[in-house]
Amino acid sequence: MTITTQLAEFAAQTKASDLPASALRMMRLSMLDWAAVGLAGRDEPVARITRDMVLDEGGAQQAALIGHPGRVPARAAALSNGATSHALDYDDTHFAHIGHPSVAVIPAALAVAEVQGADGAALQAAALIGVEASIRVGVWLGRDHYQTGFHQTATAGAFGAGLAAARLMGLDAGGCAMVLGLLATRASGLKSQFGTMGKPFNAGLAAANGVEAAQLVARGFVANPDALESPQGFGPTHAGQNIRDAMQGIGQAWVFETVSHKFHACCHGLHAVLEAGLTLAPLDPAAIDRIEVATHPRWMTVCNQVAPMTGLGAKFSYGTVLAMQVLGHDTAVLDSYSDAVCADPALQDLRARVHVTADDSVAETATRLRVTLRDGAVRTATHDLNAPMTLDLRQAKIAAKARSLLGTARADQIWSLIEGQASAREFAKNLG
Repeated sequence: MTITTQLAEFAAQTKASDLPASALRMMRLSMLDWAAVGLAGRDEPVARITRDMVLDEGGAQQAALIGHPGRVPARAAALSNGATSHALDYDDTHFAHIGHPSVAVIPAALAVAEVQGADGAALQAAALIGVEASIRVGVWLGRDHYQTGFHQTATAGAFGAGLAAARLMGLDAGGCAMVLGLLATRASGLKSQFGTMGKPFNAGLAAANGVEAAQLVARGFVANPDALESPQGFGPTHAGQNIRDAMQGIGQAWVFETVSHKFHACCHGLHAVLEAGLTLAPLDPAAIDRIEVATHPRWMTVCNQVAPMTGLGAKFSYGTVLAMQVLGHDTAVLDSYSDAVCADPALQDLRARVHVTADDSVAETATRLRVTLRDGAVRTATHDLNAPMTLDLRQAKIAAKARSLLGTARADQIWSLIEGQASAREFAKNLG
């Protein structure tokens, strides 16, 4: 059975009653996290620019926008909301393929669910199936795809977004396969955009591309349904490794359940070292001679900007975030990442003492931290983001994060809508 067939049948034929409670709970937690970071990022430049563009274009009033009471066509809403929810780079990550699944899939699912008048249960089921599919596609493409320079959030994410939209539109397995085939010529996104507005825009592209493909196929558009994996298809032309066991257990085992949520407002590749650093705090900046970080080689091209001078660049810099942490800046707070912080001579002096090395014996989710003090003392710490966390603890941490970003009343209201499976329109109305 082809990869396309497996994905298409999974999206079209999985029964809502077969979705495990634990996976659905994780989806709801990610919806809360997505809504919180999206609303918190609504005034970021990339959010304002994309939102203003789609509002100026006008069109059918089909779907809601984060941070604005207006309504726009579903594809436009997906574009703007995807970019907005990734603007702060504070959303969830799945390390199986190093991608951000929710920001690509939820905006597409929500926009189409509004058009379809779907209830909360249908929205959550489609979003869960979409994020699961996007991760599976990312694993199938493999690390070569990512290391070549493609942004998995945008590429693999588009396929998940398209399947979520197709499910909500009621497309059968053949229709879902056609959506995947059309997306093979549409999915795009490059890592060269990291550190700029182009990175969050990639998430918006994934969401919009997914909606567009599903809408076209629903109208009878015919593409090559085998274009995901055929010769000259997406995989072969985008450095895909064709890892066949990526689909193993699809529909029974849910890899989305191992998604990671961010509790620091920066690139997820930096979180392990920040968690390790917390165990060594407090440290006197003047007493530090050298800070050494051992990380997996894959992160060296993602979040090892040596001396960024912008708050956005700081979110992709080991040296900057470690210096921020030692100097007392709260790395969970959005305002900590600013041009002014990067220009601080004390920060610049300390981050010059941070040395990052690649070590393929370190897991992608882990780090080793070594701090050498001027008196010769050495302090070490390690951390792995895959360390187990109960759903109850995760819910408490995400709720606390949402309340810190939105205030208690609004965060709790949004969680009540999600938990109560409010309709897509009712949920979306509370994002304006």
